[in-house]
Amino acid sequence: MYSTLLFLHSLLRWLVLISLTYAIFRAYKGYRFTLPFTKKDDTIRHWTATISHLQLMVGVVLYSQSPVVSYFFGSSDYPKESTEPLFFAIIHLAMMIVAILVITIGSALAKRKETDKEKFSTMFYFFATALALILIAIPWPFSPFAHRPYLRF
Repeated sequence: MYSTLLFLHSLLRWLVLISLTYAIFRAYKGYRFTLPFTKKDDTIRHWTATISHLQLMVGVVLYSQSPVVSYFFGSSDYPKESTEPLFFAIIHLAMMIVAILVITIGSALAKRKETDKEKFSTMFYFFATALALILIAIPWPFSPFAHRPYLRF
């Protein structure tokens, strides 16, 4: 089960990044060129938030199954120079929860704004902030905190 969750979480990461980047692009374009906020824009906003929530749910289940996390909380003798247990047990989880909260709040606020320009602006700023948090918190292969491949198999 753990390896399946790990693969799914890794795959969903790319869906989150793609949908978030596309939503930010649409929001910027709509704001910059004063375009109408169409049904397509609303669908993109909705699905970006939905994919992010799905990723969070898979991540929380994965967190409960992770040997790295259980090692961090169950052992006081892990090497202190290794940042990986700390990263996955606390930093990754906290930053991703904050990023999903930012996406959720931005999506909800954008839906309720009166003008199209306000909708695009809200969506752009909240989603861009969440994307920055997510990019920092992902364990990229080049990350100094934890090294993971681009896609887990």
